[in-house]
Amino acid sequence: MDRENLKCLIENYRTPFEEEKAMVPAFLDLLNDPDAFKRERINGHFTASAWIVNKRRTHTLLTLHKKLQRWLQLGGHADGNENLVEVALKEAEEESGLQSIRLVDKSIFDLDRHVIPASKKDERHFHYDVRFLIEAEMDEPLIISPESKDLAWVGFDLTAELVGFNESILRMLEKTSKSEILI
Repeated sequence: MDRENLKCLIENYRTPFEEEKAMVPAFLDLLNDPDAFKRERINGHFTASAWIVNKRRTHTLLTLHKKLQRWLQLGGHADGNENLVEVALKEAEEESGLQSIRLVDKSIFDLDRHVIPASKKDERHFHYDVRFLIEAEMDEPLIISPESKDLAWVGFDLTAELVGFNESILRMLEKTSKSEILI
């Protein structure tokens, strides 16, 4: 995947969620910036996430993010890599230790633009997060990365309670719950 392929994926992305549809123009605008995939772009930059689920679509793997103190999907900065599928898969493996990860589809699963609060190191900025659906085996041991405080497979029935009002995670949960089980 390169910038042109990503542009095509975003242009052709369809979602029933109005808040997600409203983000598409901003994602396409960002693609015109040569620094769009670099975290040094202070106004915001691309990131990639892995919405990791088990094969039966009953659980998702979430991390308790050390810096943000919230349960989130796994993912991270592109750091110049325009292939966001690669970024999502790399982050999934690095942040979980899982070897059984498998990309379900090269299509975009979800888009989300969210603010990252200022820290000692970084100014307040936006992440333009492109998310992909990834499958993994639940019986494989997990390895908590230095970016996390915890890592857990969470049943879909408990996810909303754990993440609170995190609109984008609830949206991904709804998308997954409505989709057919892919075996």
